[in-house]
Amino acid sequence: MAENEVGIMAEQQRSVIFLGSKSIHRRNLINRVAQSTFLLASLVSTVALIVIFFTLITESISFFTHVSIIEFLTGTKWTVLFAEKHFGILPLLNATLITSAIAVAVAAPAGLAAAIYLSEYAGNRARGLLKPVLETLSGIPTVVYGYFALYFVTPQLLRGLIPDLGIHNALAVGLMIGVLVMPIVASLSDDAMKAVPEDLRMAAYSLGARKYQVVLRVVVPAALSGIMASVILAFARAMGETMIAAIAGGFRPILSFDVKEAMQTMPSYIAQVATGDAPHGTIEYQSLFAVGLFLLLITAALNFIGVRVVRRWEIRY
Repeated sequence: MAENEVGIMAEQQRSVIFLGSKSIHRRNLINRVAQSTFLLASLVSTVALIVIFFTLITESISFFTHVSIIEFLTGTKWTVLFAEKHFGILPLLNATLITSAIAVAVAAPAGLAAAIYLSEYAGNRARGLLKPVLETLSGIPTVVYGYFALYFVTPQLLRGLIPDLGIHNALAVGLMIGVLVMPIVASLSDDAMKAVPEDLRMAAYSLGARKYQVVLRVVVPAALSGIMASVILAFARAMGETMIAAIAGGFRPILSFDVKEAMQTMPSYIAQVATGDAPHGTIEYQSLFAVGLFLLLITAALNFIGVRVVRRWEIRY
């Protein structure tokens, strides 16, 4: 009888060990499948970036077999779609930088002010209401911003202040792009300030500092790396904006610093050529990829600078 009981117990133990090993094997299999799935998802963006670079470089090489890279980088005339062709990208680069600078001049102070309010002054209810509304600005289709700038901002607002302002102008483009990228500055700066430990605030209060002193002299400096990174990322996003520049800025590739004039940015030129203004395989068509590669390299450099700024000035708590 005792031997039977011992045998039954041993059999039960073997069953438990078998079921346990089977459960562990199933768990490991699920973990490997999940890991492979997530790895594949992360590789999609990498593969897409490689394909984009390869396509741009391939077509750009064909372009630069006909056009000197020195002329491309230093020329002051861009008349690729005209009878007399010039391939200097400086007019497009100048317009892109001007509109992006105006955008950041609008987005940086407004976004930082919004971030300070949301992080340091707003209650939970106000924060829960205002932050989604603010982030909705970046979700509005950019074509809406473009037509809003063309049919309301320029004729109804700006012309009251600047009577000789053209219907297409760089100023309206920059202002609208500034509204578009403001949520980037506000959201990232808010997150950076929220990450500042509460102990730093309490220490400043214990020394007799007032609320605005704590915000401006403790919280903002402690979150400076995140704030600077948000501004750099907003500038990179502004440089890549297409529809606002194409609709409100026009297609006039001139080298000018007058924001009242119509200007053509690099993204708006790409949009113009991509709509069929240049037949496939022509020098005009290949110029699209050269401009795209140049823009991509600039934005990639800005993103790299943003990462370096965060790493250089980041304060770890």
